[in-house]
Amino acid sequence: MDVQQTSDGGGGRKFQRVSDELRSRITDGTYPLRSFLPSERDLAEEFGVSRDTVQRALRELANEDWIESRQGSGSRVLKTQRIQSSTPKATRSSRGATLAPLISEAFERPEVALDVYTLTSESLDAHIRLQVERIRGGFIRPQRIALRMLLPSESLDLPYPRVDGDTGDDRPGKRLRAISRRHTESLESLLKELVTEELVPSVDLRIRHVPLVPTFKLYLLNGVEALHGMYEVIKRPMELDDGEVITALDVLGLGATLTHHVKDADLNSPGSVFVASMQSWYESVWNQLAE
Repeated sequence: MDVQQTSDGGGGRKFQRVSDELRSRITDGTYPLRSFLPSERDLAEEFGVSRDTVQRALRELANEDWIESRQGSGSRVLKTQRIQSSTPKATRSSRGATLAPLISEAFERPEVALDVYTLTSESLDAHIRLQVERIRGGFIRPQRIALRMLLPSESLDLPYPRVDGDTGDDRPGKRLRAISRRHTESLESLLKELVTEELVPSVDLRIRHVPLVPTFKLYLLNGVEALHGMYEVIKRPMELDDGEVITALDVLGLGATLTHHVKDADLNSPGSVFVASMQSWYESVWNQLAE
């Protein structure tokens, strides 16, 4: 069923709030590749949390290979969202480009249409949060935002994340679903506030679930661009809610390389064909399988 806008369901645990914000900053380029994060003391002061909370957040990012932490040297960014693009525009070209400029350009249009298929809403929440800050700052002023998101059905038995060697342990799955719910609630709250604050006249947010295991993530921007990236299965440490650290098989969508395709005047060009085929696939799943 379609999910309507609701109020924010809460901020979650403190370390998750810190780790979410740090991921967002890495994603949007605030902390570039190979740069160092602020010190634990500075982060604790900024977020109003203990150093133990900051250390747990940094440990989670290190387990996900976002950062490398060394005692006495600090925490350095190891990876960002990479884009491989076929278009020559400066903001979209070159290796190591990030998703943030592409989302930003999409939101600079009066009418924003964004279709997303993903495992969780985590990375999308980070990018939408950045655009909301730009809208509140008066840098952009879209008149309508239409966002559709396809997520896997919560009842679906996903092959990842799971405990390595124990398919019967569903704690990683419960953790994934909790993460997705938290970020979905955040998205709903952010977009609802834009209407409440009369910053955007029209916001249409629709979220549906499908009985499909995501093997890739897909962004369709304003009907003319597609970003597509395969999920790579990795083995990594995962810290559960009770503090226990397990070895899990997981996928990290934020770190996946995305390929960028642009629809142009030639309907038979590779970019045009790819965007059209992905949009057609999305519509078929949205209309025929989603609930």
